[in-house]
Amino acid sequence: MSAVEAKLAELGLTLPEVVPPLAAYQPAVQSGPYVYTSGQLPMLGGKLPVTGKVGAEVTPDEAKELARTCALNALAAVKSVAGDLDRVARVVKVVGFVASAADFTGQPGVINGASELLGEVLGDKGVHARSAVGVAVLPLDAPVEVEIQVELVQP
Repeated sequence: MSAVEAKLAELGLTLPEVVPPLAAYQPAVQSGPYVYTSGQLPMLGGKLPVTGKVGAEVTPDEAKELARTCALNALAAVKSVAGDLDRVARVVKVVGFVASAADFTGQPGVINGASELLGEVLGDKGVHARSAVGVAVLPLDAPVEVEIQVELVQP
């Protein structure tokens, strides 16, 4: 077990299977020392636990937890191409999308769920640049979607 996966276990988390693509793309690709994930939805066991807009059908606290799930799914996608999460030198960038009710402006707080998970699991390697964007709708009516970019230590 890698040190990163041991830290996940310590937090009571397990790395899920990579979520299969919903369309014509790969969950993650590597280019040089970087891995770029596709947008990860908060899928659990192959389905969305909640749908709808944050600030309407979904509370900000629920959405923050869903963002954590997105980040966990993103780590699974990274592992699928890197082979070992201990190769992560650092998370470079996180982009989070929040399907938002018209008057909802708390997107940064929602995406903190992903950022905080990455920090808990990766420590200083999880510190990153970030964007948190409100959008009208996401695939499958998901409340949140997160993509990450990581730099790998070269073998």
